[in-house]
Amino acid sequence: MPKFPLIPAVLLAFACALLPATASADEAPAFKEGTEYTVLKTPVATSTAEQSGKVEVVELFWFGCPHCYRLEPAIQEWLKARPEEAVFVRVPAALAPNWELGARAYYAALSLDVEDKLHQPLFDAIHKDRKLALITDENALVSFAGGLGIDAEAYRKALHSFDVETRLRKSKQLVVQYRVTGVPAVIVAGKYVTDIAMAGSPARVMDVVNFLVRKESGKSGS
Repeated sequence: MPKFPLIPAVLLAFACALLPATASADEAPAFKEGTEYTVLKTPVATSTAEQSGKVEVVELFWFGCPHCYRLEPAIQEWLKARPEEAVFVRVPAALAPNWELGARAYYAALSLDVEDKLHQPLFDAIHKDRKLALITDENALVSFAGGLGIDAEAYRKALHSFDVETRLRKSKQLVVQYRVTGVPAVIVAGKYVTDIAMAGSPARVMDVVNFLVRKESGKSGS
């Protein structure tokens, strides 16, 4: 098994820092700019701009990040009852060259419409079973996808398809535009950025997201 490439210490400090404890569920949310979220100086055009009344919620993630894995259950719960005006988009962030296969893994599954088959099992295999080679070794990744019932050859081709290359370039552009230096990060309406460190816990990240969706859709008095 190939040795897992070392990620620069500075990047890890940003991406996977120790996080504060969860706030009490009884606390009334009083989310403030500069505390639980920041506002981008230059808003980024959203992929849902043409959908009137819809607010885009983007999650930047990397399969190898333990805090992205920690946020996943909160996202899954939020998706069950998300605001009707919210549109959710995952964007795998290739913040370092050795993160790129993980981004391709997601986009290849998306292009084949097998995201639901791959996403959680791949996360679990990496963080529960410590199969880090799945995002460093293409052969291991393709074999894993095949074991999930995904056409292995189709998946291998998709990893380097024009569609995936286009999506990957776009994701790299978005990371720069969002001015994000670590994952996970959640961007609402192309202008508000929050993360676990700012919000205080995975659950509160999604509370902040709901607050910002309401704010952007005009349903909040804030």
